Amino acid sequence: MKINLQKKLVTLTPDTPEERVMLQAVWRLLIDCNGEARQLVPIGEFSPVKHHPAQFAIEGPGADNLPNIPSVVVDFDCKVYCDICNRIQDVKKGDSIPPCCGKLMEFMD
Repeated sequence: MKINLQKKLVTLTPDTPEERVMLQAVWRLLIDCNGEARQLVPIGEFSPVKHHPAQFAIEGPGADNLPNIPSVVVDFDCKVYCDICNRIQDVKKGDSIPPCCGKLMEFMD
C-alpha cells in the first residue's frame, strides 16, 4: 500500500488485489449509502522503531453498531449487487465479495 501525504490530504493507493478489497471495505464502513460519514481516529501509539502497527478506531453515526462482516473469496468471476441500494459490481476470481450498506453484496442470478 502506498501512502501519500500532502498537507491535510492522505492518499492510500492499494498495490495488490487484496489491499484493494480491504480498502474498499474500509471505505464502505466509513461512508454508507444513507450518506452518514464516519471518521478514522488514531488510537494507541505508532512507532516504526518498535514495529507497532498504526491503529484507528471508527467513530461517528452508527459506529457502535457496525457489523462484523466476514470475508468471502469467490472462485469464479461473477457480478454481485446490493439489495438495499441496488449497486452492482464485478468480482474477479480470487477477490472477496465487497460489503455494501452494512452487509455482503449478493450474487446476481
